[in-house]
Amino acid sequence: MKPAPFQFIAPDTLEEALEALETYGSDAKLLAGGQSLIPAMNFRLTQPAVLIDLNRIASLSYITEDPDGLQIGAMTRQRAVERSARVAERLPLLHEAMPHIAHVQIRNRGTIGGSLAHADPAAELPVIALALDARLHIRSRTGRRTVAAADFFQFMFSTDLGPGEILEEIEFPALPERTGWAFEEFARRKGDYALAGVAAWIRLDDGNVIHSARLVYLNLGVGPVRAVEAETALAGQTPSPDVFRNAGVSAAAEVEPLGNVHATPEYQRHLAAVLTERALARAAARLNGNPA
Repeated sequence: MKPAPFQFIAPDTLEEALEALETYGSDAKLLAGGQSLIPAMNFRLTQPAVLIDLNRIASLSYITEDPDGLQIGAMTRQRAVERSARVAERLPLLHEAMPHIAHVQIRNRGTIGGSLAHADPAAELPVIALALDARLHIRSRTGRRTVAAADFFQFMFSTDLGPGEILEEIEFPALPERTGWAFEEFARRKGDYALAGVAAWIRLDDGNVIHSARLVYLNLGVGPVRAVEAETALAGQTPSPDVFRNAGVSAAAEVEPLGNVHATPEYQRHLAAVLTERALARAAARLNGNPA
């Protein structure tokens, strides 16, 4: 298949891209890495009249840091994030999740902002953004606004981005001290979309009791899904296999998998329980000095 005819615009600056987006409105699509958009165009599932290519805008590709965390430009390649020593040191949960995204060839072209804006329920990066309480900085011709990850993802393939807006930067806070973390997913083959996955962290207080926890799942709902009840139940508990097993059972009851040709909703719930238990065990092991 080949895409339907379209006009191609390749601006050199963010301001030029915003101007083009305002001019063409809903007839235009933004091209970042193109790993989802171009196949959809080839199958004519989407037929934009205008394609605005963001790849020449150098100001949207960077990784910077401050005492509170990291800031990553929306056009930063996923492979650059994966190979960044800053990300490995300051955001190890993000670093661990990156190799699970498709294949190296895809990560060489795919961008962090493109994945977040696409909001695929089976994608890893929206889950990590929610698990780390990322803040997304959005630009339009009228100004800049910031949205928490919890408010950005609205539904399947749907976000808070409005007409004339471009995702500019993602700000990731660093995890607090005494926090263990882990990412787990299960796919039929390496590089396939996972049937289920979880990003987890637990933070201990000075008495080695769980102060707080976060459990966020992929492909178990219409977007990244938090298991809030399981998180709440973990607080105040001393880490142990039984505690983690119970958290997995609780989380499996909270998620709402849709099922697909590869897995029934019941099987996906089973995966949620197993992956939760594994992730929490590895997070605890890291707290005990085991690199897991």
